[in-house]
Amino acid sequence: MIRYSCDLCKRDLDSQHDLRYVVKMEIFAAMDTAAEDDDNDHLEEIQDIIERLDDADDEQVGEEVCQQLRFDLCPECRRKFLKNPLGRENFPAKVGGFSKN
Repeated sequence: MIRYSCDLCKRDLDSQHDLRYVVKMEIFAAMDTAAEDDDNDHLEEIQDIIERLDDADDEQVGEEVCQQLRFDLCPECRRKFLKNPLGRENFPAKVGGFSKN
C-alpha cells in the first residue's frame, strides 16, 4: 500500500478516505528573441554558450534550464496554496520612493 502525506503540513493522507491533490510545477528558462538585436552575431553567441556549458556541471545546467516539481496536498493546504500560489507574503513589497540613506 502506498502511503501519502501532505508536503506542506506533513499530515498522513489515507488513500481510501482522504482527498489528495497533486500540484505539478514546471519552471524553465524563457528564450526570448528581440527584433532589435538583429545586428548581433548569433553564431558567436551560440559558440559562447557552448563554451560555458562545457565548463559547467551538467546537473547544474539542467536545473538552470528546466525543473519539474510535484507536491501532494491535503484539502486545507490546497486552499491555502490557491490563495497565494507564489508565496508573495514571504517577499517584501516593492514600494516606490527613495531609499533611506
